[in-house]
Amino acid sequence: MKAEVGGCQCRKQSLIEDAHKEKEVLPVPDCPEINNRDLVEDNSTTLNLMFTATSPSTTSLNSILKILEKYEANVFHMETRPALKYNKKEDLECYLKCFIPNSFVNILIYSLKKVAGDVKIVKDDLPPSFPKKVQDLDMYRQHLIMKFEPNFDQNHPGYGDQEYKKRRTYFAELAFTYRDGDALPRVEYTAEETATWKQVYKSLSTLYPNYACKQYLDAFQQLEKYCGFTENSIPQLQDVSNFLKERTGFKLRPAAGLLPARDFLACLAFRVFPTTQYLRHPSTVMHSPEPDCCHELLGHIPMLADKEFAQFSQDIGLASLGASDEDIEKLSTLYWFTIEFGLCKQDDSIRAYGAGLLSSYGELKYALSNKPELRPFDPEITAVQPYEDNCFQPVYFVSESFDDSKAKLRQYALKMKKPFSLCYDPLTCSVEVLDSIQKVQTSLSQIIDELNSLCSALNKMCKT
Repeated sequence: MKAEVGGCQCRKQSLIEDAHKEKEVLPVPDCPEINNRDLVEDNSTTLNLMFTATSPSTTSLNSILKILEKYEANVFHMETRPALKYNKKEDLECYLKCFIPNSFVNILIYSLKKVAGDVKIVKDDLPPSFPKKVQDLDMYRQHLIMKFEPNFDQNHPGYGDQEYKKRRTYFAELAFTYRDGDALPRVEYTAEETATWKQVYKSLSTLYPNYACKQYLDAFQQLEKYCGFTENSIPQLQDVSNFLKERTGFKLRPAAGLLPARDFLACLAFRVFPTTQYLRHPSTVMHSPEPDCCHELLGHIPMLADKEFAQFSQDIGLASLGASDEDIEKLSTLYWFTIEFGLCKQDDSIRAYGAGLLSSYGELKYALSNKPELRPFDPEITAVQPYEDNCFQPVYFVSESFDDSKAKLRQYALKMKKPFSLCYDPLTCSVEVLDSIQKVQTSLSQIIDELNSLCSALNKMCKT
């Protein structure tokens, strides 16, 4: 996508692209040790490995990387998070996917066990682990090691700007050190950052009355009244999070940048929205190669203040918990064509509700012109629709209403092949795996109690 005001979704690093890369793995041996007699000498295999880098983790990781290099392991994915089994903060639980000659598999495992703990091979056919409560998001925000510091390619406008890189590192540290329950970090934005925000804000706000859906306009007005949404100041995440919490139960947490698709969708399951705090580079105010706070605050936040839309967002997140890599890619595509680039019917017209549209001056006007093709929202079709990563979308999907889209999404999720069902408890912000009759009965009993209360309220209204 060329330079457009507020255009900020990086097509090269979209949620769908991340999800697609995450599922590009070959079958993994399903035993903790592999017998070389069962392998063909000249062939290679893909391994999913988990292990713990013990304190001090940097020294341990250095030794591990040398072993991987020695035995010709081609690592194409590596993640770390604080180890759950150890008390030391320096200990890291590591997960990697690598391509390795079969003849080196056993010696690689043997060598890793000398410098790391809990070395094991993970089977691809096991249901992926997922957070069970909102506090678990602290552990499941799996950051690629290469992304611990801003890592711009040569096409990024901030590539040669050391001051901008330093500023981005500051924002990344705020996100990496945040834990659930902490106060959201307040930022003193520079005059240059505020000027960037002002230009984007002024340009987009002129379009909203004629292009944005009613829910967006209502929430935007409230945000201007209560959360400091003005062209002259960048809202603070804590104020915005408090606003959302009161209206839909959603809350914000700082993000250093793009999260893996599975981790991002998992946050939505607990009504948590990861939000960046940095701004795009001042040399390209008209465009950003990744989501920045202009995209988050102007695109996503107003819609998350609507109860129906908030429920739709959470439903996508709940469907992702424990889903296969293939289903994660489909859910990411659904997210892309709804929450990012969705349109809806309102008062005999078509309006935008997708954050990618509402934060992009050019694409917002294009999507509601007579140029693209508009199709009715159908999850089965939308989930496999090819997307464009270098230009505006040729196809957009139109929802009859958020309630209708929510019902269709839930029917779609019921068809997904998962070996278990989940129930979300809004009181504890946790999910229960319904793997016993007793758990199902308990959940059903709670629903019956709520229905009885609603029936009682309805009866009282009918008598008056």
